[in-house]
Amino acid sequence: MLPVNRSPGASAPGFKLVRVLASHASRREPMYDHRKLGRELGLFDSDPLIGAGLPFWLPAGAAVKQALDDYIREAERLAGYQHVSSPVLGKRELYEISGHWSHYRDDMFPPMALGSEEMVLRPSLCPHHALIFRSQPHSYRELPYRMAEIGNMYRSELSGVLGGLNRVRAIQLNDAHVFCSLDQVAGEARAALDLIAQAYQAMGIEAARYRLSLPGPGGKYVGDPAMWQQATDMLVAALGDLPYERGKGEAAFYGPKIDVQIVDSAGRESTLSTVQIDFHQPERFDLQYVGPDGGKHRPVMVHRSIIGSAERAIAQLIEVHGGAFPLWLAPLQVVVQPISEAEAGKAGEFARLCRVAGLRAEVSWPEAGTLGARIRAARLAPYQAIIGGREAEAGQVAPRRRDGVRLDPLDWDQAIALLQDEARLDFKFC
Repeated sequence: MLPVNRSPGASAPGFKLVRVLASHASRREPMYDHRKLGRELGLFDSDPLIGAGLPFWLPAGAAVKQALDDYIREAERLAGYQHVSSPVLGKRELYEISGHWSHYRDDMFPPMALGSEEMVLRPSLCPHHALIFRSQPHSYRELPYRMAEIGNMYRSELSGVLGGLNRVRAIQLNDAHVFCSLDQVAGEARAALDLIAQAYQAMGIEAARYRLSLPGPGGKYVGDPAMWQQATDMLVAALGDLPYERGKGEAAFYGPKIDVQIVDSAGRESTLSTVQIDFHQPERFDLQYVGPDGGKHRPVMVHRSIIGSAERAIAQLIEVHGGAFPLWLAPLQVVVQPISEAEAGKAGEFARLCRVAGLRAEVSWPEAGTLGARIRAARLAPYQAIIGGREAEAGQVAPRRRDGVRLDPLDWDQAIALLQDEARLDFKFC
């Protein structure tokens, strides 16, 4: 959340955002380079002392990321997911059991010696979630058991393949694993695809294509061909009438997957969201549930990520929207514009009430320029709230939308309710 700051200078974080938005307002490019625009907007940056592929979020970017986190947590909650939190480290033995050590070691950071133990930064959350499921007994009545986490993982990407937010070494992933019976798998995979489609609609981005990723030649895959064919058939059933292409050699080492592909401003394709079926790790970790017959049964593990990594998702949002984010995602949702110094106090108070109501608001102070110049500078903010003498006296603001539409003056509580209603997404994920 950006604080109110009376100084119009560069030390006020929101003014950088407002000024840069103005420089892009007249452009009509279909996509922007997020590496350039994201830094200009003050969303993220990097420093050689931290290292390549390890960007950090500035206040505006952190606000966008928090909005995404809040969105996906609520969507998952309504869809029946339970959220957990797990460590970013694990013993090397954990990844030997999961298969990551033998099939994915080149993409993992080297182990760290800790006494007689070797600890590893996790390359994936699924082994941790398998252990969380195993930590308690489960009945068939609990299935499908949906477990979600917004967690960090790490990949030892070589410097030559790093690029902005699209390829990084520290990843915050919206990850989840559904433990279910065999007859529930296709339905859970389809439900995950529906969540992905609704999330893309809310974010205002589009999938370039759906890819059914299958094994290729080589020895990186585990399990027998019958298992792979069964998992593939389930994913095809989940895709239903969605158009898709097959990608040989793109599967995870433990099973086939559906990849939802996006395209960046340079025409490069990458995977944002995935749905995967895994028979391997439930067996490796000896996962069980008690069936209706009183016997022990093996669950199937459905891996799914709705918006993928926060880094790649925000890179796509920057390039698609060019800084003009939807209201619920915008780092600065409303810019309060006092016409003169006489209304500055009222403007500061209205901005404070907006923040109390959960909105991201900042004042564009009269010292920053004429009203017209300040309105132009903030033209990509979803809303501006103009306060002149009459509005100040009546306890009102005159809202102005990003598309230039001016609304009739509203009382402060009405204006705040309007902003809250538009910023609140209508979740229909159950």
